[in-house]
This record gives sequence, C-alpha cells and structure tokens, in this order.
Amino acid sequence: MTAEFVVLLVVVVTALAFDFTNGFHDTGNAMATSIATGALKPKVAVALSAVLNLIGAFLSVEVAATVAKGVVDLGTVGGEDLLLIVFAGLVGGILWNIATWLFGLPSSSSHALFGGLVGAALASIGVNGVVWDGVLGKVLLPALLAPVIAALVATVGTWSMRRLTRDISEERRDRGFRLGQIGTASLLSLAHGTNDAQKTMGVIFLALVAHGSITADTEMPFWVKFACAVAIALGTYLGGWRIIRTLGKGLVEIAPTQGLAAESSSAAIILTSSHFGLPLSTTHVATGSILGTGLGTKGAEVRWGVAGRMVVAWLITLPSAALVGALCWALAHMIGGLGGVLFVFTLLCGLSLFMWLRSRKEPVDASNVTAEWDGSLVPAASTPEPVVQEGRP
Repeated sequence: MTAEFVVLLVVVVTALAFDFTNGFHDTGNAMATSIATGALKPKVAVALSAVLNLIGAFLSVEVAATVAKGVVDLGTVGGEDLLLIVFAGLVGGILWNIATWLFGLPSSSSHALFGGLVGAALASIGVNGVVWDGVLGKVLLPALLAPVIAALVATVGTWSMRRLTRDISEERRDRGFRLGQIGTASLLSLAHGTNDAQKTMGVIFLALVAHGSITADTEMPFWVKFACAVAIALGTYLGGWRIIRTLGKGLVEIAPTQGLAAESSSAAIILTSSHFGLPLSTTHVATGSILGTGLGTKGAEVRWGVAGRMVVAWLITLPSAALVGALCWALAHMIGGLGGVLFVFTLLCGLSLFMWLRSRKEPVDASNVTAEWDGSLVPAASTPEPVVQEGRP
C-alpha cells in the first residue's frame, strides 16, 4: 500500500464525513416546517427524510459533474497536489458546517465546500487554479437569486392558499394542510438528496482523477454514489436538531398553510436546479421560502434579528471556509507528504470533537426542538440551573 493510496483513502473518508455533516446540517431545510406544525413527529420526520435523501442521491449526477469539473481547473494540477487541495477544501467545509450547527445557524453546506476548495486551490496554484466562470455562474449567482425567488414563490403561494380556503374552518383547514405537508416534505427531502449528495460525489470523483484511478471522462462509479447516499442519509437521521429549531421556531411562527407553501416552493426550485446541474444551496432556498410564508401571512411575525444573523453567516461562509481551506493546505504542505495529511486529519477530528462536546452542555434534541422560541437557541426550560454552593449567594 503506497503513501499516495493512503492519502486517497483519507480524502475519501473525509469526503464522506463532509457528506455526513451535510446531512445533519441540512435536515432542517426539509423537515423543520413539518415538525414545527406537528404534521410529523420529530423522529419520524428525520427517519423519513433520511430514506428519501438516500433515494434522491441516485436520481441524477448533473450536480456532481459541476462540482468535479467546474471549480478546480483540472488542466493546471493533478496527482498528489490535487489530492491535497481536495482534502484541505473538505476540512474547511466540515469545520464550518459543525461551527454553524453549534450556533444553530442554517448556513450553506454547499458554499462551505466550494469555499474550502477555492481557498485551497488559491493557496496551492493561485488564481489560475480556479474555474472562475463556474464559480460565478453556477455558485455565486444562484446563491443571490435563489432565496429571493423562493421568498416570492412562497409569498404568493401562502397568500393564494389562504385566499382559496378562507371559507373553511381553521381546524379543518389546518388538518388538511398537515396531511399535505407529509407529501411536500417528502418531496423536499427527495430533492435535497438529488442536489446535496451529488456534491460529495463530485469531490470523490476529483480525488479519484487525481490518484489516476479514473479519468475526467469516466462515468461516476456506482460505489461512489452508494457511499455518498448512505453517508448523507445517516447524517440526516441524526436530525441536526439545532438547525431544525432555528428554522422551525426562530424565524417565523409557522402554521400548516405556511409549511405547505414553503416546502412546495423549495422542492420545485431545488429539483429544477438539480436538472440543470446547479449546485444550489438548499439552505438559502428553504430559508427564503420560510421568510416568504411570513410575508404572505397577514399579521405574521418575522423575526428579522434571526434573519439578519443568518444573512451574515451566508455572506461570510465562502470566505471563511476558503480561509480555513487555505490554512489547512499550507499546514499539510509545510509538513509534507502523508504526515502532513494525517496531522491535519487529526486536527480536524480534535476540533470536531471539541465542538460536539460543547453542544452537549446546551442540548437541543427531539424533546425540546418545538419548544416556544424565547429569543435563544436553547429553550429556557432545558437550560441547566446554576449550581449554588453552600454558604454563598
């Protein structure tokens, strides 16, 4: 077993780890509204989403092709150099995903990945190593348009559904829309699988090309599809409760009518983008749709402070992940060879464990994810009482 093959194995494992974090980070995009309205029980929702993400991953490879060939210029780098770029980019994406999950911020896993790859490519090759047309046309431009379009569609959809059902009693209307949400949430999970699992497939494809196992014109191997589908499904099943709480309770108080409108508009936009090979941020789409339902509902409260924090996270995702990707590349390159890759991998494991342990101090899970929003991510009822030592106030 050569050192280069071990590096390839580490890169593939890291890519699947990113896919796993993508799953639990983005579960809220598909299921937050259904959980918030009571259409689905929390654990049932994440299990259903996991199965449909698994199925959706096999439906298309258009997005994977964009990631594999539309970010890093394969004509300027190859071999171990390309493997190191892919590895450093993945580390940047994973660390950003876990950090934003810790704070309950639904940022874009897609942009975290692309940012990490771009940062590592810039540090390694320079500006000529990035396919700027691909980044601008298939990453940045859709990122700007997607939440706006989703918000407009959801606003019109919410207003229209309320208008059409205005003569039906609220109890009967809500019951019907909750049943409809089961279908729309399922479709959204399927759409998420067709878009997000593809991104990791594209990254592993890049690594295999760098190693020489396949060429740039080879068809996507089945084992890559299967491994990525399973990884994102397992991540989805864990729930990502912190993100689900922010989207389901922190942004807008969601009624069943709004939930159905948000899920329908998000699914339609994501499926369309997957068809055209656009690696769209499902987070941007889902958040835009939820905001749109608040705008389309008379008297609804939109918490603009929470929305503002999300927008800030969106704006800094690409540059932040790029910076981490560049630093990881520099560190691994400075140490050199297999030792450098293993050192950065160990650092990734340590930082990830630290953030997970930090999250356990203020847990958000299926038992408190739908608690009333009191201005903070962790419900007040679940915050541990301060320990008062005897003899002290």
